[in-house]
Amino acid sequence: MVTLTTSDGGTVEITQCGALVDIHVRGAEGRTVATVTRRAGEAAALLNGWRTPRDPQTDGR
Repeated sequence: MVTLTTSDGGTVEITQCGALVDIHVRGAEGRTVATVTRRAGEAAALLNGWRTPRDPQTDGR
């Protein structure tokens, strides 16, 4: 398991379970915000996008 700390004091726990990855997100107060299960490749793409700063001018949103 890998645990990342968010800028607001929350946590993101990442646990690989075979070909799947569980992602458990908690707020700063420890309350569960989300729990998802994704294929390893999907989880990697999600986390890489999360770690990459986005430019609102060119992000396409």
